[in-house]
Amino acid sequence: MTKPINWGILGAAKFALQQMAPAIHMARGARLAALATRSAEKAIPFQAFCPDLNVHSSYDALLADPQIDAVYIPLPNSMHVEWTKEALRAGKHVLCEKPIAMRAREIDELIALRDQTGLLAAEAYMIVHHPQWHLAKQLYEEGQIGVLRHVSGIFSYDNSADPGNIRNAPETGGGGIPDIGVYTFGATRFVTGQEPEDISANITWENGVDVKAEVTAQFPGFSLHSMVSMRMMPFQEMLFHGTDGTIRLTAPFNPLSYGEAQVELRRKDGGLSLRKFPATNHYVLQVEAFSRSARTGDPYPATLEFAKGTQAMIDRVFDSDQSRAGQL
Repeated sequence: MTKPINWGILGAAKFALQQMAPAIHMARGARLAALATRSAEKAIPFQAFCPDLNVHSSYDALLADPQIDAVYIPLPNSMHVEWTKEALRAGKHVLCEKPIAMRAREIDELIALRDQTGLLAAEAYMIVHHPQWHLAKQLYEEGQIGVLRHVSGIFSYDNSADPGNIRNAPETGGGGIPDIGVYTFGATRFVTGQEPEDISANITWENGVDVKAEVTAQFPGFSLHSMVSMRMMPFQEMLFHGTDGTIRLTAPFNPLSYGEAQVELRRKDGGLSLRKFPATNHYVLQVEAFSRSARTGDPYPATLEFAKGTQAMIDRVFDSDQSRAGQL
């Protein structure tokens, strides 16, 4: 029997507790082995479903644990590069929450360290592991919608009632674009394989973080309109509009918690086909894919190079918004 990858988590983040720790615990070829947190109280709910979890009182102690093969990093955005480097230097494979860096140039350092150590390092871009996105990409590449002319993407939620949330704090790398703009931008790049040529942005700021962003980008042959917000009713959708049809994803980014994953293909002749994915957990699929690649060296779908491309787009969005002057 193949030895599983032993995972450790740096920090008892809410998202780690609700999504990624259970995913590691459920994933084939993976074992949730350790958690680093100074708070014994915060470790209790993790131990409730993983009783043999080893709890370390510091991140350094977990990284020094010889039993740990890979670490998951759900720390605030501003800490991602630092602790990804520390983990790689400690000999651990690294799956870090998005965005893995605050600027694209920082990812070059991670790529160099990944290559130097021979370890796997990646951004936790879970959507590319979901079969709904594999299907969307397949339909596009097969020409099912003719020539793509426009993509529209919306992702919103409202955390205005939680001013202490790290997404509302500039010092921790908060903001809607780093948190969810990565999805509308990256999903467009993933499906089409194209990069933006021109970008313009209209961003609303509060206390130094972007809370609503409308972005228009021109790609080779098609345009993108993206709207992301941390101050609007929860909603998400991606639509790829071609000369002969459309591909629509109704729960493209966090199905199960938002709604059922569905891919709708509508054709110009009136034909309509619908594919549903009622129970697929892309967090589990992500952990299984990462563990498999770490163990065998097989290619991993969400490379640091792909993450750099999306971060480069984010950089250009911020740089194109004149209202940003003096904000950060």
